[in-house]
Amino acid sequence: MNSPKTYMTRDGYDKMQHEYDELELTRPECIQKLTQAADMGDRSENAAYTYAKRKLRSVESRLRFLKKVLHHTTVAVPTQREYVEIGSYVKVRLDEKEFTLHIVGLHEADPMNKKISYQSPVGKALLHKHVGDTVPIQLEDREIVYEVRGIYLKPESSESQ
Repeated sequence: MNSPKTYMTRDGYDKMQHEYDELELTRPECIQKLTQAADMGDRSENAAYTYAKRKLRSVESRLRFLKKVLHHTTVAVPTQREYVEIGSYVKVRLDEKEFTLHIVGLHEADPMNKKISYQSPVGKALLHKHVGDTVPIQLEDREIVYEVRGIYLKPESSESQ
């Protein structure tokens, strides 16, 4: 079965690739610790063996996940400020408050730091919008309306306007 293609910013992709590379480097050490623990004798009551086995499984599971995600990911690089796309920084206004959201890939979303997945309700609603557009978003308990105030290729502080 083919996994669907997903999108991620360059920064998110690079961080995920770095994590993969780091885990690849730690895997041989995990194998060595498992081997050493296995050489201690009875595995049924060997806490070091149980821990080393769990650690290795965890590393290998994460490596498989990262490899799959990286293989099925296209890096999205915003190229213009006309409309919102994956990777865009979007200044919005909600209830007299202005703030900037970064539209990112699913695996790099961090709403507490204003990194919003393009697949989330807010991300989907903002994609392809222009400065000046009002964007109604239906939440579970209410509707909110964002007004798009600016679109940037980089964080606003480093963007030359």
